[in-house]
Amino acid sequence: MSLKVDAKGLKCPEPIMLLHKAIRESRHGDTIEVFATDPSTERDIDKFCEFLGHKLLKKEINNENFYYLVERRDKNIIHT
Repeated sequence: MSLKVDAKGLKCPEPIMLLHKAIRESRHGDTIEVFATDPSTERDIDKFCEFLGHKLLKKEINNENFYYLVERRDKNIIHT
């Protein structure tokens, strides 16, 4: 399953809160696309994934638009 998070025009911490909500609604291996305009998401989404063990598959920055593709990972599942 793939979810989309439209966080364009939202400021910190709202994009991360929306990503966290999408993570809770998804399952291991699902992907979440995040579309944002807040430059702080570049740091915040990296740290979010690192801290919670999710995988940042893709990050694209074009002018003032930020795109992220995050894969949900559950800590209790062995990753191959």
